[in-house]
Amino acid sequence: MRIDTDHTRFRQIVRGRIRKELRRFMSQGELIGRQGKDLVSIPLPRIDIPHFIFSPKQKPGVGQGEGEVGSVLAPDEGEGDGEGKAGEDPGRHIMEVDVPIEELAEILGEELALPRIKPKGKDQVESEKERYTGISRTGPESLRHFKRTYRAALKRQISAGVYDPSDPRVVPIREDKRYRTKRIVVKKETNAAIIYMMDVSGSMGEDQKKIVRSEAFWIDAWLRHQYGGIHVRYIVHDAEAREVDQETFYRTRESGGTVISSAYRLAEQMIGESYPTDSWNLYLFHFSDGDNWSQGDTDECVELLRAKLLNGINLFGYGQVESPYGTGQFLHDVDEAFREDERVVTSEIKDAEGIYDSIRAFLGKGR
Repeated sequence: MRIDTDHTRFRQIVRGRIRKELRRFMSQGELIGRQGKDLVSIPLPRIDIPHFIFSPKQKPGVGQGEGEVGSVLAPDEGEGDGEGKAGEDPGRHIMEVDVPIEELAEILGEELALPRIKPKGKDQVESEKERYTGISRTGPESLRHFKRTYRAALKRQISAGVYDPSDPRVVPIREDKRYRTKRIVVKKETNAAIIYMMDVSGSMGEDQKKIVRSEAFWIDAWLRHQYGGIHVRYIVHDAEAREVDQETFYRTRESGGTVISSAYRLAEQMIGESYPTDSWNLYLFHFSDGDNWSQGDTDECVELLRAKLLNGINLFGYGQVESPYGTGQFLHDVDEAFREDERVVTSEIKDAEGIYDSIRAFLGKGR
């Protein structure tokens, strides 16, 4: 159908615009608030669907009145409801487009040239999804299957000898109606888990936390696209660490000192209790401004990474968000300790514009 072709073409235009402005979208944290269950609402400027409109002043114009041969089809000059001279520049059209997160992840991978991840481990987790694949004789009218109902009615009328090809009216009765029914489909997926850790101490301002939330959103989208099903856990820490849900991780505002090792110890506990490294693909991401309360605690963090956390995981990513209050020393200490270890990737994120390159650094190895 023509409308299907037009819709496909429009989706291609939208996809191209998203790719063109991907860096800007990645630096804007409001996409998190626009996220639904499986869709993200993205505002795209300068995209509008052509359509006819009536003149707001109900004056004669195109399609109104007899008109005369040779009349110029152009807007009247000098018209305007506001004060001052009318401008000649086009208006700025903003259109909200719902994009599946899966498609957004594909665009991210194409634009950043991210390699596909090869999962490890043979154990798999089972996920259940509801799909309307069955047919029943009972059900709500909203789920009535038109073609199956029509087919049943047609068969009944033909077998009863009441169908007239010259007057092909098919009227379903109650026993003809067919309804869609849902079935639980069990899908096996490779085990994968992400543990996000974020410093929420006093030196981490709201701008820094916003950058972390945005980066976590895009990392999450890509890894979910690679694995299908994935477990995600969240840790926030100041002088102490605690596990929180996604909403709290994205919205929390706290203060206090910074003891990074508290988050690493909690992550170690999570892995030991729930994620055997021989069968799980594990990703750890830690974000802070690089400020830690003592060099002794930094040394403890390095030892925890070397002796515990790095054993069997796919990737440990440390993202350091620039802050006017943070020392930034922790990134240099991690680089110094794990310069030759490909399981450890560090990234310095100076501002929201740096999210693009940071994600490429974290995910570019395809681990």
